[in-house]
Amino acid sequence: MTVRSPDVVAPVLRDVRAVVFDTDGVIIDSARVHAAAWKSAFDAHLADQAPEDPGQRRPFDPRDDYLQYVDGRSRLDGAASFLTSRGLDPTAATVRAVAEHKERLFTERVREHGVDAYPGTVRLVRALRRAGVPLAAASASRHARDLLTRAGVLDFFDVLVDGGEAARLGLAGKPAPDLFLEAVRRLGVPADRAAVVEDALAGVEAGRRGGFTLVVGVDRAAGADTGARLRRHGADIVVRDLAELLEEGVRR
Repeated sequence: MTVRSPDVVAPVLRDVRAVVFDTDGVIIDSARVHAAAWKSAFDAHLADQAPEDPGQRRPFDPRDDYLQYVDGRSRLDGAASFLTSRGLDPTAATVRAVAEHKERLFTERVREHGVDAYPGTVRLVRALRRAGVPLAAASASRHARDLLTRAGVLDFFDVLVDGGEAARLGLAGKPAPDLFLEAVRRLGVPADRAAVVEDALAGVEAGRRGGFTLVVGVDRAAGADTGARLRRHGADIVVRDLAELLEEGVRR
């Protein structure tokens, strides 16, 4: 009889002493919910306060605009970045209003539909834990703890640094590496012996700036050039699912 043995981590991860995972789009399938909420909030604002240039009035693109201006950033930074890209000069109050609108929409959708962890990520995390590798989750989102709890994976991680902690400690947002560096500090491992796993352009750039020994880009969008963009921003390798970082053994 053929029996499948437990997953083991691929060679590319065997020399790292700790791994830091982004949450949205890496651990849990919430990036699409964030993108949809941002689209509703941004499109409403563009309809209400249209840019002078007609070419800048097009709706928010939940793939390209999300990846370039919003993904991986704090809510306020993401709102400001996108509005500025459309030729607007938003006030702090405007940025806050759009971000709060998005927050309400996101919270409503999560409450109604819930959120799941990616199966490939769960497999990799379990294999890393069996190998004794310390793990951290890091996110600019204040929802991270609740989302990880809802998905049933919070207990897999030794450390969580979320948006609330980042604000309390005054950590700069991505692409600054502060969030990831705080995570490995809490794990007691230097960045040059740790890996970062990210799906956002700003996130892989943060991993590169932080001096991490390995930066893994996760290309959930699988677009024509999304993998190349992740590499240009700092990813050493790019995968579409984290199960690609496993070796599956078979025992007879």
